[in-house]
Amino acid sequence: MSDDDPVRELSQRVAQVEERLAALESSAAPPSPETQEEIFWALEALKQRAPASGGSVLMAGAVTVPKGHHAEWQMQVAASELFETDFGARAESLSALAHPVRLRLLQRLLADASTVEEILEAGDFGTSGQVYHHLRQLVAAGWATALGSGRYEIPPARIVPLLVILLGVDR
Repeated sequence: MSDDDPVRELSQRVAQVEERLAALESSAAPPSPETQEEIFWALEALKQRAPASGGSVLMAGAVTVPKGHHAEWQMQVAASELFETDFGARAESLSALAHPVRLRLLQRLLADASTVEEILEAGDFGTSGQVYHHLRQLVAAGWATALGSGRYEIPPARIVPLLVILLGVDR
């Protein structure tokens, strides 16, 4: 075995690694600007409409809930307006959502229930008194509306914001 056999073998292995690296790099090329625009189409549209300084926040959705109702909603606000508000003033509305039973109640109201009796049929909500207690908190915060005769619904203007909040929370 000559001294240049290990050198030749090492050179061949380096060449093979370089070929594989080049193939990987070409397949993992960063997205083109067109692809980026397609991915962030809503963000790009918002930037075109939003004030230049400080930015803007957009919440939008078009949803057909399991019960068949359709809701379309959007809201845009300058970021500076949000920063100037008291974040703590939103605590009561967020607090109404911060309970697993209330979130499941909202889910049932979207999916298949309209009355306390229908909610209780699921069997995992406790007593009717407990259900009414949680529904009162949701109504007070505006997440649900009492229609009378034990019937409730989520106002259409609250469906998309509720889903956006759920989307924004870690799973």
